[in-house]
Amino acid sequence: MENMGELKPMHKKQVLLFYCVECEELARKVAAHSQLITLQSINWRSFDDGFPNLYINDAHDIRGQHVAFLASFSSPAVIFEQLSVIYNLPRLFVASFTLVLPFFPTGSFERMEEEGDVATAFTMARILSNIPISRGGPTSVVIYDIHALQERFYFGDHVLPLFETGIPLLKQRLHQLPDADKIVVAFPDDGAWKRFHKLLDHFPTVICTKVREGDKRIVRLKEGNPAGCHVVIVDDLVQSGGTLIECQKVLLAHGAAKVSAYVTHGVFPKCSWERFTQKDGAGGSEKGFAYFWITDSCPQTVKAIENRAPFEVLSLAGSIADALKI
Repeated sequence: MENMGELKPMHKKQVLLFYCVECEELARKVAAHSQLITLQSINWRSFDDGFPNLYINDAHDIRGQHVAFLASFSSPAVIFEQLSVIYNLPRLFVASFTLVLPFFPTGSFERMEEEGDVATAFTMARILSNIPISRGGPTSVVIYDIHALQERFYFGDHVLPLFETGIPLLKQRLHQLPDADKIVVAFPDDGAWKRFHKLLDHFPTVICTKVREGDKRIVRLKEGNPAGCHVVIVDDLVQSGGTLIECQKVLLAHGAAKVSAYVTHGVFPKCSWERFTQKDGAGGSEKGFAYFWITDSCPQTVKAIENRAPFEVLSLAGSIADALKI
């Protein structure tokens, strides 16, 4: 008779990971973090009219397996072809399906200011909520630092959103700095403070705010003292970077020794990252940022800023690998 007190070892979950073209480098890093994750391939082709001509390689072999797809919705042009694959994979008799979408691109369009506004964050959430159920149940959707936490309620009951954060990567990097004992975390507005302060509560904090003066919105220091410290501005994403630069100027004016920035999602449309590589007022900030940390949630940006100071990339690969084990 078996000893009921002995627990049988749990079978480790093996995952077959598909990925879009943009995410190939990130996918390889994810697979390198675990022997239980195996990369799979898709033929991304197009017909003459531009519409997708797609083929999932070895589709028969994924039956009964745990399957994941690493997506990048970097532009409307690539979303349809990826959705076509995302909707198809769960129907191939897989044991479970996980969608990893590090950057939820319409997250900052989550509310209506007036009648007629279209909250595209809700639209995207509804599209993802209709991913077919696999044999193992609802699809898990892994998203990093979504712009507003209330967006979790935009998703329907047919998917299970898992909201992760890149902040642990930042904390690890900050502890490696020679001036780690002089770090102060700054939030560019109250929204960023609400979003992240509990994850960074062991650091002294500074909060900036935007006030209206005539037709302009001016950044002001709301609370905290940056004098003599290495101040790190923290936010979920950056677009043009204008707010970060204005915040940096205010912090330096209040005595900060140097200023760095961290955002999980470096969107940087129209190559707006370039203004952070320029110094001495040449279209950027006068003193420049000491460091600018981003994750690899936006692969096109990662390629563009490679080996360009002050940028450093903190990879989500290990965190994604851990999420796929759940």
